[in-house]
Amino acid sequence: MLDKRSPMPMYYQIQEDLKQRMDSGEFVPGTMIPSERELSEHYDVSRMTVRQAMTNMVNDGYLYREKGKGTFVAEQKIEQPLQGMTSFTEDMKQRGMEASSRLISFETIPATVEIAKKLNLDESEDVFRVQRIRSADQKPMAVETTFLPVTLLPELTEEIVQGSLYQYVEDKLGLSIEKATQMIEATVADDHQANLLEVPKNSAVLMIERNSILTDGTPFEVVKSAYRADRYKFISGIYRS
Repeated sequence: MLDKRSPMPMYYQIQEDLKQRMDSGEFVPGTMIPSERELSEHYDVSRMTVRQAMTNMVNDGYLYREKGKGTFVAEQKIEQPLQGMTSFTEDMKQRGMEASSRLISFETIPATVEIAKKLNLDESEDVFRVQRIRSADQKPMAVETTFLPVTLLPELTEEIVQGSLYQYVEDKLGLSIEKATQMIEATVADDHQANLLEVPKNSAVLMIERNSILTDGTPFEVVKSAYRADRYKFISGIYRS
């Protein structure tokens, strides 16, 4: 129950209690939580206080509302640290989730001016263009488009890219990936992305571009990904210099 002598606002205590009940498994994703009236009686506070707590939790992505039905527990977002360089498959494995990919396209195309510059290639030199849907526990998380130099990976196949590309590059080819630069921006899903991610058109997505480099300085890949903003968030530790 709430501590009315605490300096913490009542609505904040309600939020924390509901989060604990979610963590304990009392309220699992998709569960409808009690009504404002029921919660106000349970916590012995006004419905306005409960409404503020619920609104905050909806805004923070813990809950979602369906008009005429009620308020439900949302799927919690996957946290992705910005430090370190891991593949999607490795990220999901660390979280105890099953990573999977569905190949949308695998083709050889002439590099655009932009891609050629980023991969240190001659303009129109061939690159592999690979588009995949990346899923965790069978739920789509991202649409990923990868550009790879054909000269660097001449034996790349559809079968290989349906697994872990990083594992293939490091374990099979003996190449070492050293670093990458990563850019993140917020945007909305277009029709194609929305269909693949199973979200409404114009849903919020995180657009992420990663440019990876081998230890010898050779550009290895350019990856452009659209992540579902309702299922993914990025975290970063910062230090005072």
